[in-house]
Amino acid sequence: MKEEKFSSVKEILSKKEGSFLTRGWVYRSREQKDNVFIQLRDSTGTLQLIVAKDKVKPEVYDSARTLGIEASFKVHGILRKEERSPQGYEMDVDDIEMIGESTKYPISKDFSEEFLLDVRHLWLRSQKMTSMLKIRSTVFSAIHEYFRSHGFYEYHSPILQAVQCEGGSTLFSVDYFGDKKVFLAQTWQLYAEPAIFALEKIYTISPSFRAEKSKTSRHLTEYWHAEMEGAWIDFKELQEHGEGLLKHVIKKVLERHIDDLKILKRDPVVLETAISKPFVRMTYTEAIKLLKEKCDIEIEWGKDLRTIEEDRLSKLFDTFVIVTEYPKIVKAFYMKESLEDPKVVFGFDCIAPEGYGEIIGASEREVDLKKLEKRLKDSGEDPSNYSFYLDTRRYGSVPHSGFGMGVERLVAYIIGAETIKDAIPFPRTMIRYKP
Repeated sequence: MKEEKFSSVKEILSKKEGSFLTRGWVYRSREQKDNVFIQLRDSTGTLQLIVAKDKVKPEVYDSARTLGIEASFKVHGILRKEERSPQGYEMDVDDIEMIGESTKYPISKDFSEEFLLDVRHLWLRSQKMTSMLKIRSTVFSAIHEYFRSHGFYEYHSPILQAVQCEGGSTLFSVDYFGDKKVFLAQTWQLYAEPAIFALEKIYTISPSFRAEKSKTSRHLTEYWHAEMEGAWIDFKELQEHGEGLLKHVIKKVLERHIDDLKILKRDPVVLETAISKPFVRMTYTEAIKLLKEKCDIEIEWGKDLRTIEEDRLSKLFDTFVIVTEYPKIVKAFYMKESLEDPKVVFGFDCIAPEGYGEIIGASEREVDLKKLEKRLKDSGEDPSNYSFYLDTRRYGSVPHSGFGMGVERLVAYIIGAETIKDAIPFPRTMIRYKP
């Protein structure tokens, strides 16, 4: 085959006519009379090819007939308009070269979710997973765009950490050179706060690990965490950053991925509606009152909102809900007490529409050293293990705030996934750690 510039499927379809050399994999193939119809797949889309027995050399026709599903190949042909083709165009092939054979590809139709997780390394090639991966890539780039455009520096904290932040029962411990124990990071927070005294506004996108014994559709043991921390940022501004980030990310997906949303059968109008208005804001106390009035769900004040309550609350609105001022007893030790009511903290959860759960967890940070030490002791922790963190309150402390966003939860909401496992290439859960 004559060597020349290869064109992608997207480039070919944009030009509408001409002679092209392209390459990819067999997405679908069928033989009808004296023609072989092949759907070529590459990262940009699919293109229907026709190999006519009476128009090509015998060896080209025979090669086309032997191409199995997911075989890789190069092909040369002439593009023409064809209304019956899925793309509206078809390529008449004059030459084919197999690159990598594929025999009895194990994935066809109607396989179980567990089987597709077993062969995830192959299922990534499916149109749905490819569209998810493209959207996921845009989500990550949009997160970077938002923070950098607002003057934040990218900052990295250690994955191996000596102390816990979110809860000892959900830690993964790691043997560290003999009898020492360290933990996989649940969050960057304790190692991020020291950096705001240098850079003031920082963010990261990094893996986090939670050893939660949960089999729900919204939990992973390893997930990607977008986190920010900012000096001089108060509770109101923190909420504005949470709303601004989510709107920016979803807007970028809508700008770039309408075709991918169509493949995923996700209605873009739902996403457009969610970001077209201010997010709903209410206090925890108002939320439990609303749940009682609208959903006949009674919650004792001081109990955290469970998944079922978050879901019912989210379905009352077509946009995100920011619930603020939770009871101190159900929140982390570092959240700032309300000056007006010390039973609650300046923390919020941002809950996604349609039952997709908490997307962002946030708070203004407590700056009172004595209160931090007391709350650590009350939670069974030894403050001396946190001396490096408490030093940030001893030497020039300032008001500051931060949040963490679960990227896979956001991706799952954007694509309308039934499970968070379909929002990451290789999901890790309580029962799945391979492939």
